Amino acid sequence: MAEEKDPATKLKTTIDRNVKAIQRRPSIGQGTATTRCRIESGVTCHIEDGPWKLVADESPGDGGAGLGPDAGVFGRAALGACLAQGYAIWAAQMEIPIDNVEVVVEADYDARGMFGVDDTVAPGWTALRYTAHISSPADPKRVEELFDYANRHSPLLDDMRRALSVTGELKIAQSVKPAGRGPSPDGE
Repeated sequence: MAEEKDPATKLKTTIDRNVKAIQRRPSIGQGTATTRCRIESGVTCHIEDGPWKLVADESPGDGGAGLGPDAGVFGRAALGACLAQGYAIWAAQMEIPIDNVEVVVEADYDARGMFGVDDTVAPGWTALRYTAHISSPADPKRVEELFDYANRHSPLLDDMRRALSVTGELKIAQSVKPAGRGPSPDGE
């Protein structure tokens, strides 16, 4: 009977296999990820990406139904999850034992920009900070090496730190006006 591997060893084996495959054929590591976001009612947004189905919404105080977190939560969560997963992956690669990883992400904002109150205020975050809490029996210098190396290889941290090309396109589908729904003869 085969011996069970610990989670860090299994992770290292998986990552090593992926690295070797990408080294042999770089094109297998390239592609386009697609996420579809659709409003069905109010501002409730249904999100689909492969098998994953999520819901984003605004709180009732901001005009939503409160059926899910707002987009900012997803943005902060995406960065925090990417960092936390990266620390776990690189800890396994670097053979640094870890007991626990938690990343706290904070974003400062000024809602005047988002609500169009003041066009000189940016509608997005004004600052973004994260704190990684890593519990490990390893030498603290090794944990610092892990932190630095994982941060240098974090895709979402990279996306948020550098300008990248963002393009937008509009496709308009003309709605068909139901028959008999025009203005009445008296203009109403």
